[in-house]
Amino acid sequence: MNKMLIVEPNKCTGCRGCETACSTFKEGECSFYKSRIRVIKFQEELFSYPLVCQQCETPLCALPCPTAALKKNEQTGLVDFFKDKCVGCKLCLTACPIGAIALVDGLPAKCDLCGGDPACIKLCEPGAITLGEAESIVESQNLLLAEKIRTTFLRK
Repeated sequence: MNKMLIVEPNKCTGCRGCETACSTFKEGECSFYKSRIRVIKFQEELFSYPLVCQQCETPLCALPCPTAALKKNEQTGLVDFFKDKCVGCKLCLTACPIGAIALVDGLPAKCDLCGGDPACIKLCEPGAITLGEAESIVESQNLLLAEKIRTTFLRK
């Protein structure tokens, strides 16, 4: 089964614990700049969204790579990054449609689900990040929409 990180933005508090967990696990230091997940904050709306690689079916980040340093793994569903093949051209950063590739020490860095046990999930106390399958996103989005409709009608 192909797994991916599923984000429920209505649960995110913007604490950035996921960024701390990611950079500590992957780089051995607490550095928001070295995290493979980024919390995007919209201050005026009091809204935060953890942005992370969606392990695209057709990874646009891999298309311009001249050395095939990024490649879809058909068995796991992950877009794998091969650091030893990377020449640092950064074309993948500009090709990713959602900006989910970080730049760490001059090289691209993306979510690899920490080998199947994502560190970000463990530090996400509100439970905004879970590991699941793409079908779960549809279900959670349907629940979010239904909840918004329900609360709208209850206010009247």
